[in-house]
Amino acid sequence: MATTNEGSMRHEALLFIAAAIWGTGFVAQRLGMLSLPPFAFSGARFAIGALSLVPLIVFRKTSWQTLRAALGPGLLAGAVLSVAANLQQTGILYTSAGKAGFITGIYVVLVPIAATMLGRHSSSRIWLGALLAFAGLFFLSIKDGFSMERGDLIVLISAFFWTAHLLILDRWAPRVDPIALAATQFAVCSILSWAVAFPAESFKAGDFVRGMGPLLYGGLASIGIAYTLQAVAQTKAHPARASIILSLEAVFAALAGWLFLNELLSLRELLGCAFMLGGIVLAQLPDRAN
Repeated sequence: MATTNEGSMRHEALLFIAAAIWGTGFVAQRLGMLSLPPFAFSGARFAIGALSLVPLIVFRKTSWQTLRAALGPGLLAGAVLSVAANLQQTGILYTSAGKAGFITGIYVVLVPIAATMLGRHSSSRIWLGALLAFAGLFFLSIKDGFSMERGDLIVLISAFFWTAHLLILDRWAPRVDPIALAATQFAVCSILSWAVAFPAESFKAGDFVRGMGPLLYGGLASIGIAYTLQAVAQTKAHPARASIILSLEAVFAALAGWLFLNELLSLRELLGCAFMLGGIVLAQLPDRAN
């Protein structure tokens, strides 16, 4: 029993690292906007992420049949991912990394709500978590006159697409190879981002050199390393505890924004963060003790 618990703790530690990487990745995304426009940054970041999974695919000796099986779901997931990621990236131009992390995290409660609309059961605990999260969103982002800042609104819209993306993965990930699916969707997201970036944005080769640090962290660390850690960890980690640990991404985003970007939250915004985190965690707690 001790060995099993120790193994579970090791895998949960990997999830903790993944959450930290994803949370601090919001800082990289914010810094990337100093050198590159949103779609070009996303195109390069997801290209790096897709390429970073190629050695893993080769190491696992993934067959062409396995890759072909993941193509269809990967195209669909990648198309939705490109909308979610580019909306988020655009929103970060106008809001802080910390606020973007918490607002994005609301997808955790949107997923079970959307699943309910698709015919699945959601407990009262999930609905209470949703109420807390939306109350937190009110304190975090809603200003006088019930208006929302431009960046917060764009990131909030992206959360709905992150929800759709997770529902697609929930349906298809168990049916195909997860690494092949991940690499395919990242590649599709990159291609679609470039398709917008080239005609709509202005950038030069030197911009990518100046933004190489955020690009490498956002692509190699946030996408390649963190995704692999999650894939390995969730083979052993308890699902309920895993989801709660991963929700700490929002906390790491706020801490990283404070440490590296000198972002400060007002008392009202901190209260909103507390409500949102409480709602996110509550929505992921198991229905009964296991």
